[in-house]
Amino acid sequence: MASIFTQIINGDLPGHFVWRDDRAVAIMTIAPIKPGHCLVIPVEEVNHWDDVPADLAAHLMLVAQKVAKGLKAVYSPKRVGVMVAGLEVPHTHMHLIPVDALADFDFSLQQPAEAEQLAVEAEKIRAVLAEMGCAEADCG
Repeated sequence: MASIFTQIINGDLPGHFVWRDDRAVAIMTIAPIKPGHCLVIPVEEVNHWDDVPADLAAHLMLVAQKVAKGLKAVYSPKRVGVMVAGLEVPHTHMHLIPVDALADFDFSLQQPAEAEQLAVEAEKIRAVLAEMGCAEADCG
């Protein structure tokens, strides 16, 4: 059975995309730690991040860097943190979280978000990425 992320990527379940190319997507998480918390996910289903082929892993990092620049522009955090936890969904994904302190990396801070709010946040991020010349952000 396809992972929940594959179902979102394929359009079978709703998702709020901020990036889409042929190898990766970035979507808003439905339970953000902070506003702007999103996930960078390979289109290819790979369960463990350390099994992701090297060229795809490099691509995911490049996407994460570009999306992080968008998050910085929208939210003005001290940093955009990156985390690969891998316990929630058996499909590799990188958490990008606008953070101001180490305490912001606490998954117990996750709160369910309304679809309308995720749509608003995704649009802000896509708009900034588009201004930066990222055609891949034209996925809303």
